[in-house]
Amino acid sequence: MMSSRYDYVRFSFRKGGQSEFIKAYQQQVEKKLWELPQIKELPTKQVAKVTTTKGTAIRSGIMGIERSMEEKRQETDKSISEAFQDLNALIEKAKEMVSLADQVTRKLEEKKGSLTEDETVALKSYLLSMGISNPVTRETHGSGAKYHRELAKQLSDFLQPHLKEVGGIMTMQDIYCRFNRARGMELVSPDDLVNACRVFETLKLPVRLRRFDSGVLVVELLSHNEESLLKDLEEQVCARVSLSAEQLSQLAGVSVMLAKERLLAAEQKGYLCRDDSVEGLRFYPNQFVQAVQ
Repeated sequence: MMSSRYDYVRFSFRKGGQSEFIKAYQQQVEKKLWELPQIKELPTKQVAKVTTTKGTAIRSGIMGIERSMEEKRQETDKSISEAFQDLNALIEKAKEMVSLADQVTRKLEEKKGSLTEDETVALKSYLLSMGISNPVTRETHGSGAKYHRELAKQLSDFLQPHLKEVGGIMTMQDIYCRFNRARGMELVSPDDLVNACRVFETLKLPVRLRRFDSGVLVVELLSHNEESLLKDLEEQVCARVSLSAEQLSQLAGVSVMLAKERLLAAEQKGYLCRDDSVEGLRFYPNQFVQAVQ
């Protein structure tokens, strides 16, 4: 019945069933199905295309979803393939740039003195950013002692110009950062770096590994004159009355750790003496030794 002028419905149970009806009725009333949103179910495996006002085709149904996921996967695979092609091209170009950097470095050594100090510093910073060509790896040189020997040779060649710039000595932390930066993606672990440094003297390379009394590891040139460096440090302290590790770090262009080790070494040799107060640790000229002399 589509319509009626009455607003109620009358049920008659002439053959029984009244209690069963009332029980079923109460259960349905308690569920309140009329308050739930209506969901139109689509037949399984149905694929439909609905065209919007703009003419864009939209797929619906399980098959439509699967097809859309497959298209996205293919697009992702294509993007990854293109990215790797670009990366390979970039690596090849990087090798060419590193080879060019080696040539420029050799030319720079040949024409040393013809460039100004600022030009030399700028050029060296550019060369440092280009990195190392053909870095030693476990894939190319095996593992174990052979790998560490070849790595030590490459590390020695890399460090010599940098050590000359910073006074002939550098901490392992600085070496680790500079060396790995130059190697690009072929990074070296801290253990491999230390093991390579330990064979410097065995291979008779122009650098050596040194451990301070505090346990700090450094690499220095064999030509590094410790006594001359400490005398220069004494003169710097005398000219400024006193110095802290932080101040020496700024003056010498080295890390605070290395500056402190230099000051401690000068103290141990009798060039300096310390004043450890609430203001921090400072070093002064050793006037006690000067008075005796």
